[in-house]
Amino acid sequence: MTTRYVLTLAYNGSAFYGWQKQTADVPTVQSALEHALSVIAQQPIKVTAAGRTDTGVHATAQVVHFDSDANRPISAWVRGVNAHLPNDVAVLHAQAVASEFHARFDAFARRYRYVLQFAPVRSPLLVGRAGWTHYNLDINNIQAAGQFLLGEHDFSSFRAAECQAKSPIKTMYFIDIQAMGDLIKLDFHANAFLHHMIRNIVGALVYVGSGRLSVNEFAELIEKRSRLDAPPTFMPDGLYFAGADYPEHFGLMRVPLPVWL
Repeated sequence: MTTRYVLTLAYNGSAFYGWQKQTADVPTVQSALEHALSVIAQQPIKVTAAGRTDTGVHATAQVVHFDSDANRPISAWVRGVNAHLPNDVAVLHAQAVASEFHARFDAFARRYRYVLQFAPVRSPLLVGRAGWTHYNLDINNIQAAGQFLLGEHDFSSFRAAECQAKSPIKTMYFIDIQAMGDLIKLDFHANAFLHHMIRNIVGALVYVGSGRLSVNEFAELIEKRSRLDAPPTFMPDGLYFAGADYPEHFGLMRVPLPVWL
């Protein structure tokens, strides 16, 4: 009897060419996970994720589903799979779920965090784990600009040219921007995100914080709906996929952000 399972996993994306499986010689998170699952199940396993992450992007709570008729205890899909994963990927939680559940299509919202360091010299301890700029940033201006992103907007100004989304119109439910010393944590919660949307937003907010773009000009940038007028895409290093929201009747456990982040 085939059972559908859901896994929540975390990974450091620095060593991977993104989430999505590519050719056999290209390391991706999906390839590593499917290999480990196939070893435990002793049959080929294919997974579907809540969202794809790009090269260098991390995850604290990526959600995937897969089907298997292998009779294994839940612990095997966690500890057993982790034994066959590289050290920078780990399954945090596993559970059986209704057969109609779909990790991508049933997600009605997604969450991201971006961690940004602003300092004259980049900390070597944060390389790969936080974005960095040498500019001194005005957190108040960044927070003020971020409020213009709330609600439903055409986010074309923050959309990558290769984005395959059917519509650039998304709804931003929540934004929280906080500074801690020389670190800024930016939390985004929306119904969906465009390709490179968060990195493009962060790039524009860095311009605002450094005085190269005013708060009003940032608001005008949203209304222009043109990527040509926007600042460059920011580095992937500080971007973390922090989870997806699903209808309660599926009974999925939500994994919170780790304390250290």
